[in-house]
Amino acid sequence: MVATLDDTKRSAIAIQLADLKALQQLIIENEEQLIKQVSDQEIAKRLRDFLEDDRKNLGVLETVIGQYGIQAEPKKTITEMIEKVRQLQQGSKLSLYEKVFQHELLKHQQVMTGLTVHKAAQKVGADVLLAIGPLNTINFENRAHQEQLKGVLEVLGVRELTGQDADQGIWARVQDAMAAVGGVLGSAVTQNTDKKDLNIQDAIRLDHGKVNTLFTELLASQDPQKIQEYFGQIYKDLSAHAEAEEQVVYPRVRPFYGQNDTQELYDEQAQMKKMLEQIKGINPSNMEQFKGQIKQLMDVVGDHMRQEESSMFAAIRNNLSTEQSEQLATEFKAAKTEIQKKLGVVGAK
Repeated sequence: MVATLDDTKRSAIAIQLADLKALQQLIIENEEQLIKQVSDQEIAKRLRDFLEDDRKNLGVLETVIGQYGIQAEPKKTITEMIEKVRQLQQGSKLSLYEKVFQHELLKHQQVMTGLTVHKAAQKVGADVLLAIGPLNTINFENRAHQEQLKGVLEVLGVRELTGQDADQGIWARVQDAMAAVGGVLGSAVTQNTDKKDLNIQDAIRLDHGKVNTLFTELLASQDPQKIQEYFGQIYKDLSAHAEAEEQVVYPRVRPFYGQNDTQELYDEQAQMKKMLEQIKGINPSNMEQFKGQIKQLMDVVGDHMRQEESSMFAAIRNNLSTEQSEQLATEFKAAKTEIQKKLGVVGAK
């Protein structure tokens, strides 16, 4: 049995997420350029606020991609479009109004792509929906930025056409529109969203939640092909998670968590990897045997998770500062991304 996820729908979502990341990076570049070109302090402040949000959103998006578990490259058409927009934004052919207009269009593209990915995830699987959940934060903020950019465009457009300032009531209308967006989306999307950086406990707990969801989906399925796909994702997620922990987390916690307890975590993961390889050799059509082995794997993984989330997490809280824990999460996510690439990258389209 090949331990890869052969599911065109999931691969397509991975490519869309890669497109979103590439566009998010372009949006950040644009805002850095626009801030330098704007003399109006009110507009400059809004752009600086956008930039702060968008830098955070890039981190959220990278977390989503890591949680999703499939590293992809953006489509060729997207990379070509990005290069053309970059040249226009950095050049002198467009006026400031035209550059902001193009930026608003990029925000619209991000919103629609993000919303489409979220809707598609609802049709693919609970694990996918769980992994891309934080994307809603980005969708909401891009939608909010759009409304403010409309006001910016009115101000710049009137100045460009008449040489005079527009009616400042524009900003009031923008705030009314923002309130409407917040009423529709904000309560559903942002109530439980904390924009702080993930600490290492958060990052590990997210991985645990996703793999538990995959186990549930696999055991509920009666379709051998779907079971194979679910196992393929479990195999990749657990393999990447375990290797990243062994590279980054366990060496860091060993001095205060203890040699014996840390070694127990290594040993449990060695057992888990052995079981994954054994299950890989079983035909999922032999459903009773296959699911029986999965349940045994779940027991081993569950015990391992409980130890990490209780005693190891407590040791981290007692020995690492908030900044150290967040930095460890950054290193863990970076290691996991590289491992995921080695396990199988979805090619550029």
